[in-house]
Amino acid sequence: MFAVDADPATAEKHLDLALRFLEEGKALVDRDPVQASEKPYKAAEEVVKTLTICYNLSEVLDVVEEKGRWTVAELEEAVELISKRVGKWFIASWESANYLHVWGFHEAKLDAEAVKIRARYVEKIVLEAKKIVEDKATCTH
Repeated sequence: MFAVDADPATAEKHLDLALRFLEEGKALVDRDPVQASEKPYKAAEEVVKTLTICYNLSEVLDVVEEKGRWTVAELEEAVELISKRVGKWFIASWESANYLHVWGFHEAKLDAEAVKIRARYVEKIVLEAKKIVEDKATCTH
């Protein structure tokens, strides 16, 4: 069975991925908005994993471990729980990321400007997650 590694080092690895995906998306946006759309979504996904571990959201982590992977259901539940801690803006940022994933990546309907507008919301959750992880008093691990 899949074991969820819920230690601070794992949270930091997910955060590092989020930062990388965010930067990759910025680099691609003007020449390939389709691929640039997926990068912020992946960044947001990694932030959700980061903060789920950081806040030790066992109700989500236990299901992920049982299933052996993250699914949209666990990501969504984690987003709702995280937003209760950090604010409702987190849900709006997640929704922007999901919009990029569906309409920018899967449907290829967004131009570079539309991607840039929504990616700013994703950047906010990445930067806020970085602050939370760096603040050992806020991150419960």
